[in-house]
Amino acid sequence: MYRPALSDLEAVIAISRRGSFRAAALDLGMSATALSSAIAKLEAELGVRLFNRTTRSVALSDAGRHFVDSVAPALDAIHGAMDAVRSRQDIPSGTLRINAFAEAAREILEPLILPYLRRYPKVHIDLVTEGRLVDIVADGFDIGVRAADLVPSDMIAISLGRPRRFAVVGSPDYFKRHSRPIVPPDLSAHQCIRVRLPNGALFRWPFEKAGQAVQIDVAGPITLDEASLARRAVLEGVGMGFFMEHSIIEDIEAGRMIRVLGDWTPYSPGLCLYYPGRRNASAALRAFVGLAREVSARQHREAPPG
Repeated sequence: MYRPALSDLEAVIAISRRGSFRAAALDLGMSATALSSAIAKLEAELGVRLFNRTTRSVALSDAGRHFVDSVAPALDAIHGAMDAVRSRQDIPSGTLRINAFAEAAREILEPLILPYLRRYPKVHIDLVTEGRLVDIVADGFDIGVRAADLVPSDMIAISLGRPRRFAVVGSPDYFKRHSRPIVPPDLSAHQCIRVRLPNGALFRWPFEKAGQAVQIDVAGPITLDEASLARRAVLEGVGMGFFMEHSIIEDIEAGRMIRVLGDWTPYSPGLCLYYPGRRNASAALRAFVGLAREVSARQHREAPPG
């Protein structure tokens, strides 16, 4: 009698969650071809089609939906049992899955993730970056990293630093050709790098001074959805950009970028690491949380006042 492997069941759940064979394959660490083959074999053995596929989309069939509704709780129970066993370990091992937006991942890589890997070499970290806010429990992650105001209220959160400041910048070459803006409305006369958010909306530049807040829908020659591309465009003199200060502070200090509207740029809530309050957290998760608390305490001590 055919008995599907646990990995085959996890594959079905991953595809149903992501709505894409390619995205699910990346999550599972396998090729899309191998994943498609595994699902085809499972469907053949079951005698039903679990997914309806087109060239543009993948969706559960009725049979697939019933299958997932039955299998998902069982898989959760199995993983819970595995977590309970791991929680008895003294030496952290296994895999930790972390979900963060790209900017947050860059911020925590050197002070937290790399030291953790050096300290606990038996742990593998699977770091997934995406702009959308996900349900880390439903999507199979152990830890999330987002701005403090985006952390779900039912999660345990660890602050990773003080509020972060924004910065509006342009290259020296750009300001040779354009005057510097004094107040936010001056941006209407400037070329700006537009940014598209993960939900498809265009980012409006926020400003605040003396209790007066305003958002500017800037105009410019290019729209991008990745901060490193926007930085490159600013350095090439294409236009002005709006960034988190820490991400371009070296460019400012080196004179590659000139900051403007400094008295109008507000602060953003600091980053938080968050995770569900599991009773049987693995040794790997407990160790990561412990190191995160160390990093948080150090960053708060070292942060300048104000």
